[in-house]
Amino acid sequence: MTEQEILKKIGSIADQDKIAVWAVGGFVRDRILNNAVKDIDFAVVGDGPGFARSVAKELGTRNIVIYPKFGTALVDYHDFRLEFVTARSESYLEDSRNPIVTQSDLNADLLRRDFTINCIALGLNEHNFGVIYDPLDGRKDLAAKIIRTPLDPAVTFKDDPLRIMRAIRFATRLSFTIEQKTFGALKTMRERLKIISQERITDELKKIIMASRPSIGFYFLDDAGVLEIIFPEFVEMKGVEQREGYHHKDAFHHTLMVVDNVAEVSDKFDLRFAALVHDIAKPQTKRFVEGTGWTFHGHDEIGARMLPKICQRLKLPNATLEYAQKLTRLHLRPIHLSEEDVTDSAMRRLLFQAGEHLEELLMLCRADITSGNPQRVKQHLANFDFVVQRLQEVEAKDQMRTFQSPVRGDEIMAVCNIPPGPLVGKLKTMIEEAILDAKISNEHDAAFRYLLQIKDEVISNQ
Repeated sequence: MTEQEILKKIGSIADQDKIAVWAVGGFVRDRILNNAVKDIDFAVVGDGPGFARSVAKELGTRNIVIYPKFGTALVDYHDFRLEFVTARSESYLEDSRNPIVTQSDLNADLLRRDFTINCIALGLNEHNFGVIYDPLDGRKDLAAKIIRTPLDPAVTFKDDPLRIMRAIRFATRLSFTIEQKTFGALKTMRERLKIISQERITDELKKIIMASRPSIGFYFLDDAGVLEIIFPEFVEMKGVEQREGYHHKDAFHHTLMVVDNVAEVSDKFDLRFAALVHDIAKPQTKRFVEGTGWTFHGHDEIGARMLPKICQRLKLPNATLEYAQKLTRLHLRPIHLSEEDVTDSAMRRLLFQAGEHLEELLMLCRADITSGNPQRVKQHLANFDFVVQRLQEVEAKDQMRTFQSPVRGDEIMAVCNIPPGPLVGKLKTMIEEAILDAKISNEHDAAFRYLLQIKDEVISNQ
């Protein structure tokens, strides 16, 4: 079924059940903006879950989940995710964003929603099919590209503080502005975010990071004082110091440029997050050296060590942490290679350490080349392109990204008569280092002979 056929079918079922049903929320908003979506929300003036059962039966699907406490139901049908909600009004307790729900009419249902652009309804019954109902002028705000709350914004954000993040997310993803009064209330109510679960906040943050220009959202978050609540380490990167004629880039603005650059070439969240945190330790490592200027020595390694705490607080998965740590540790390596004599050994090491993530590391490094001087950017990119070419040549010759010691752990244990443990890893690493330094060739017999040469001394020194 097409989207239009789905709407017609649900309208027909509503007529059979003698019930008023409207498509509402993000679906109607995106339809007006000509954005295709597969999630459709319906406001049912009556029993939402009961109507959802009728729809599931008529569509011949058993993929239905009922949430009786909230008067909602989900029906999955082919590529469509259909959510049916009993038209309702909501009230909130001071310390909770979970609403007290009472059944109501369509007008009350629209007023409880977050922003006017999400308060537009589309008629589905036969007598009003395709008719837009827009009592809060949502279409006007869509045309003006404005985020505005349907009620007093202080009430809206006090009732459900997650809407603070949602306002910024919509403004970011749609490239809209936030109406002045709405933004002022958002800023005033930001401390209320502390009653929201970290998972919900991080979900909104991830959607901001996945926007076409994530920087828009981060500037909103910063201007509203929200960023210092949810990501204080990032706020610490702000500012430029000048001393003896030397100044450094503002790491905050530079990083957001890098994230935007990465967003132009990749939709991978983990890569965008790595771009966001790759310079996170610059404030802690900033030093002024006479005659040299500002330095940030070790910010790659120290940044990687900061990430477990950050990712744990943001409730990000271990896979994201490990990936971001890897790219943070390595992000200076390709740039440094472009500034020195490039040896095959240095190339092998980078290929080995980057492994399957080499292309994404190079995306990050290329995005990291920012400057107000176009000539300088052009020169850095030319140097970087040379390094990439050399990496490709060495990879084609040595196949280092799939490299492992040709002599495996079980063979080392058998030859050396040692049990599993750190010593096995040490011998294996020494073989790998010898190959990376071109002391021996990357094949089993050479590696085995090298093991025989070094094993007695290594074992005796334990």
